[in-house]
Amino acid sequence: MPESKNGKGSLYEFAVLYHPKQTKDQAERNEWPKSTQVVPLTTILAGSEAEVSILAGRAIPEEHLAHLDDVQILVRSFLE
Repeated sequence: MPESKNGKGSLYEFAVLYHPKQTKDQAERNEWPKSTQVVPLTTILAGSEAEVSILAGRAIPEEHLAHLDDVQILVRSFLE
């Protein structure tokens, strides 16, 4: 998505999910941990998708910063 050139911004949504890794005990029981939404769906005006990704990253709760490999940021533009 190209950056907005008119200074007005575009409408986006983002959410942040956490996908925990399977523990040894869960593997032995053939269970998988459930993913959770750690930042609710948020609507925002921004100049670019990159800007939204940065803002979403800043919204990640502190307890999830130690395992960012398990965190997924989802961004959707209303122009698509």
